[in-house]
Amino acid sequence: MSGISTALCFQFSSHIPNMKTTVRALLAICAVSAVQAGVLHVPACPEPHGVQTYAHPDLCDHYFKCTNGTVTLEQCENGLLYDGKGNVHNHCNYNWAVECGTRKADSLTRPLGTPGCLYQFGIYPEGPHCSTNYIKCAHGVPHPTPCEPGLAYDDKTHSCNWPDLLLDTCNPEAIVGFKCPEKVPAHSVSAKFLPYPRYPIPGDCGRLITCVNGFPRLITCEHGKVLDEESLTCEDYELVPKCANFVRK
Repeated sequence: MSGISTALCFQFSSHIPNMKTTVRALLAICAVSAVQAGVLHVPACPEPHGVQTYAHPDLCDHYFKCTNGTVTLEQCENGLLYDGKGNVHNHCNYNWAVECGTRKADSLTRPLGTPGCLYQFGIYPEGPHCSTNYIKCAHGVPHPTPCEPGLAYDDKTHSCNWPDLLLDTCNPEAIVGFKCPEKVPAHSVSAKFLPYPRYPIPGDCGRLITCVNGFPRLITCEHGKVLDEESLTCEDYELVPKCANFVRK
């Protein structure tokens, strides 16, 4: 519709209860434009200032955006859906993280087919094998991204996970670089943490290993703390003199 925005039509109509013939004709044109744009359910902006967003009642990949009282219809990027709390790109979230209910998401029927990226935005495995990396796609460009040390990518959760929870494809010992002892000396420091015994990593002040059901997990001390090998706990720097100059990598 030339020269008249859909949002303006709806704002105009909502404030004129007794319209003359010419105004009714204008609104008829607006209605046709709204049908073509898919915005029959345009809401009134509840706030005159700031930016607010609202779900489209029928389309999961569209949403309404109010900017200082003016409403516009927005569409999520390919591979993203609106859920009201998405922060991946422009108020939208990864499609697997959104519950659409009965709302449709037509954009998901149009994959890119680009090597490494099924959609413009998404997170994907490097391949069918176990990997400590994953592919993060933004604007259709694949970005290889590493997991935190000791973790492997889990395609079921679209995140990095403990490798001992991914035994179908992963070898925790190979990823962590440690094999849990079959027996734990009864009076050792490690035994104090049974059934999840702990072990230090020689030369590493920032991490330790804990064994869960016989498989190793690499545990990183929280920021500002280092490993005390005598207690196998993470302590403040000043309590562990040998790690006073440790720099976390």
